[in-house]
Amino acid sequence: MFDQQYPSDLPTGSFHDAAPIGLFDSGLGGLTVLRELYRQAPQESVIYFGDTARLPYGTKSPAEILQYVREILTWMTEQGVKMVVMACNTSSALALETVRSEFNIPILGLILPGARAAVQQGKRIGVIATPATVASDAYQHAIHEVDASADVWQVGCPEFVPLIEDNRIEDPYTDAIAQRYLQPLIDQKIDTLVYGCTHYPHLAPVLRRILPPSVKLVDPAVHVVAAAAQELDLLGLSNVRSPKPTRFCVSGCPDTFNRLATRWLGYTPIAEQIQLPQVHPPVWLETVEP
Repeated sequence: MFDQQYPSDLPTGSFHDAAPIGLFDSGLGGLTVLRELYRQAPQESVIYFGDTARLPYGTKSPAEILQYVREILTWMTEQGVKMVVMACNTSSALALETVRSEFNIPILGLILPGARAAVQQGKRIGVIATPATVASDAYQHAIHEVDASADVWQVGCPEFVPLIEDNRIEDPYTDAIAQRYLQPLIDQKIDTLVYGCTHYPHLAPVLRRILPPSVKLVDPAVHVVAAAAQELDLLGLSNVRSPKPTRFCVSGCPDTFNRLATRWLGYTPIAEQIQLPQVHPPVWLETVEP
């Protein structure tokens, strides 16, 4: 059990520069964002939460995703975080705008930073994402808000997250699935591919074997972390003290997470299993019959 205590005497909505950043995903995917935080903002303390008991998010309904996110954000604010980064494209696509109006804390998502980066790279943009993210059209809308002349094609990849979580990246079956998902984008002669799920950078060697060498890969994790660091600086909340060790929490089995995460982190985390609070939509969000 992790025994490092983060500030607990800070009231909800009151931020301190030494408070941690909250980072969450359905599982291992958010570790790509965590690695970027280590690289770009090594002075920051982090609480990482993986909702491993309920992954994958990409096949869940928008209502389910919104409920999950509310529970996670409620728990994170109780831990005294100063900012939350949704290290999950599905959550960013389906819940970000709603929860921003419900929680008095800066919350950043991946979609807009990824869209801005994509249009700087090319005009024929492919997006691979979970079915829920694709169905939301969040990336297409965000890309066209930045550059209406860009062409965008999206492909839902429901098998990628389970394959990554099961550590089957080198399995020949994964290559075959990736070929099937990418072929429609290759046929459209895309010049840029956006990782529309934080799990997908783990598949970079597989994707590179299939894609034409000229296709540029865009990882929104790089750009959301840059945005987070900039916002903390503007708010005067950048940590100027020594960071605490990253606290890892999961809703499922800690041992499984620790074993699989070691490959991506380069060290073995010690995750603790936590129980998320049960929350309900605010009364003012409920539909009232006339």
